[in-house]
Amino acid sequence: MRRILGRANSSNVMKVVWLLEEMALPYQREDYGGAFGRTQEPDYLALNPNGIVPTLVEDKFSLWESNAILRYLATANPEGRPFWPEAPQPRAHVDRWMDWQQTALGPPMGIVFWGLVRTAPEKQDMEAIHAAAARAARFYGMLEVVLGRHDYVAGPTLSLADIAIAVHAHRWLSFDTITRPAAPALEAWYARLLTRPAFKAHVALPMT
Repeated sequence: MRRILGRANSSNVMKVVWLLEEMALPYQREDYGGAFGRTQEPDYLALNPNGIVPTLVEDKFSLWESNAILRYLATANPEGRPFWPEAPQPRAHVDRWMDWQQTALGPPMGIVFWGLVRTAPEKQDMEAIHAAAARAARFYGMLEVVLGRHDYVAGPTLSLADIAIAVHAHRWLSFDTITRPAAPALEAWYARLLTRPAFKAHVALPMT
C-alpha cells in the first residue's frame, strides 16, 4: 500500500493527496506532524531526516520533499503523464513554476499564513505580515499576467505547476485581513480549480 505520512491541513501534504486523487491511485494517508507529532521519532527520521511532512512510502522506497514526490508520482505512473509533459521544453516550463513556488511564493506566504492563522491574535506581528503580503502580491501579479494568457499556469491544461501553486492561492484568496490587488484572471483560475472534486475536497478547506 502506498502511504502518505502527513496531516491533512499541511499545504505540502495537500499537493500530494490532490495529485493522487486526480490520478485515481490508491493510497493511505496517516496523521503525522503538527498536533499529531511523531515526526521526530527515530522511525520517521529514518525515512525523512528533515522531520517534516510529507513522506511518501512505497514498500521499501521512501521519498520526501513534496514537489519531488509530485514529480516521482507523475513519472512512475502512466496516469501522471498529463500533469508533467515528457517533452523537455514543456516539462522545464512546469518545473520552473514548481521551483518558483518553493523559492519565491512560498516564503512570504508562509509568513502571512503562520502569522494570521497559527499565531494568537495578541502575538501577531502585523507589520511583518503586511510586508510579506506585499511581497506575495507581487508574485500573484506575475500569475495574473500568465493566467490572462491561458487557463492554467503552464498552459491550457492542469499540470504539476498548478498543483504546487494552488495550495497557496487558496489561502491567499481566503484571507480577509490583508489587502489584495484585483486579480480577475487568478480568481477565474481558482474558480476552475473548484470544479475539480479533488481540489475542493482536499485543498479548498478552512484554514487551520
